[in-house]
Amino acid sequence: MGSQGGLPPVASHFPQRPQFQGFQKPTALEADVPNLEVYGTIPADIDGTFYRVMPDPVWAPFIENDPWFNGDGNISAFRIKDSRASFKQRYVRTEKFTREREAKRALLGKYRNKYTDAVEFQIRTTANTNVVYFNGKLLALKEDAPPYALDPETLDTIGLETFDGQLPSLTFTAHPKFDPDTGEMICFGYEARGDGTPDVCYYRIAADGTFLETVWLVSPVVAMIHDFAVTKNWVVFPIIPQVCDLERMRAGGEHWQWSPETPFYIGVLPREGGRPDDVKWFRHPNCFPSHSCNAYEDGDGNIVFDLGISEKNVFFWWPDAKGNAPSPESLHSQLTRITIDPHSDDLDIKPHQVRALEGNNSEFYRVDDRFATKRYRHSFFDMMDPSLGTDFRAIGPVLGGGYPLYNSLCHFDVETGKTEVYFPGPTHMVQEPVFIPRKGSGEEGDGYLLALVNNYATMSSELHLVDVKDFSKLLAKILLPVRIRHGLHGNWVDAADVGN
Repeated sequence: MGSQGGLPPVASHFPQRPQFQGFQKPTALEADVPNLEVYGTIPADIDGTFYRVMPDPVWAPFIENDPWFNGDGNISAFRIKDSRASFKQRYVRTEKFTREREAKRALLGKYRNKYTDAVEFQIRTTANTNVVYFNGKLLALKEDAPPYALDPETLDTIGLETFDGQLPSLTFTAHPKFDPDTGEMICFGYEARGDGTPDVCYYRIAADGTFLETVWLVSPVVAMIHDFAVTKNWVVFPIIPQVCDLERMRAGGEHWQWSPETPFYIGVLPREGGRPDDVKWFRHPNCFPSHSCNAYEDGDGNIVFDLGISEKNVFFWWPDAKGNAPSPESLHSQLTRITIDPHSDDLDIKPHQVRALEGNNSEFYRVDDRFATKRYRHSFFDMMDPSLGTDFRAIGPVLGGGYPLYNSLCHFDVETGKTEVYFPGPTHMVQEPVFIPRKGSGEEGDGYLLALVNNYATMSSELHLVDVKDFSKLLAKILLPVRIRHGLHGNWVDAADVGN
């Protein structure tokens, strides 16, 4: 269906599929709302902006079963100050967005398959997976291309960010890590020389945007590396066994295919001064590694790596070569600790090196970012527990589909093993939370948790704010006059850090 065969027909409406219906119906919304309704009280010490991004296609795709996260990147900014809140939303003006607006139709084909596009793109990305603040700019990220830079105040798109030409890779992770002491941004790109290439490019960027070092690696398999982890002395690359095959793509197939025969590889590289032959690819039995929580080094020099792990293929819409995929309701990801001796020559991870930290079905792990890369105690995440009282019969017809369902927020104490739960209500689902430190406190985990919540009874969105010290109780509920589609990732930016 690519650019050589003429343009495919224009779709006049979105497909009648779950990922485009109910709460997931695309919004095509840009907005400015200067004053949001607040129920309860927003503490006066909260002063900053919660930025998040969602895939939100403007034009109906010509790929009938397009996955939910192939839409245009749409950035939401929730500004909170003086116990009040405002809302701004803008699309990232990617090449895709601007060319489709000119053509008044969809031009992009399948997820990460350029051979199915209606036209040829120079930069194909939708910039829809994460948004971070770095060196005075917002960076809209998707792991298939360089970032797009935006103005943090207006959300206007500045343009493609190559860091003044320093960016060596064709790709850039959607999950860069930040050193809380130096402000350094630690990054990588996989398929770094183009689709189907095994190259991984690791790089560190100083707080002023200067590249400090670049290391080119070769992955043992061409597969997805969605997230990674960083400690004081090491970087850790968990490879999801979703593999790429160029011939399959050229034939119009999917970029990714689940490979049950492929181990879960974990690459370990020195954080500073590493060389290509310094990387070690540790092997864990086949499973699906989801998002990283945190990593650090223990007293013996071992890497302690905490992440979500599921035994089954979480990306079930990309089955294996035989078409096998788990049913969504059978998936269960739990926070798991893997301990690795980075100096070991035995690359097979043994059962005693792996243990579940928290057994609930969970995802989207966050920490107090001031303790990233360090020994930590507090983890925050989304959880699905049907016993909490969600009214699935009532909300089922309007849920839409394609996105993960989580009905509560969790605070997990890594030291004590205690789990606290905030349940927003029987007709609600939660999105990824962000942690906001309490002003003037350096204590880890002392602060607030903020999350966007889908209210299926009103078919609108809400922000729920919880005090970590009284976690089960709602501190403030901020109502939005619109429905905001389920998103992927976001971050809190304190006003005191803007410009630094």
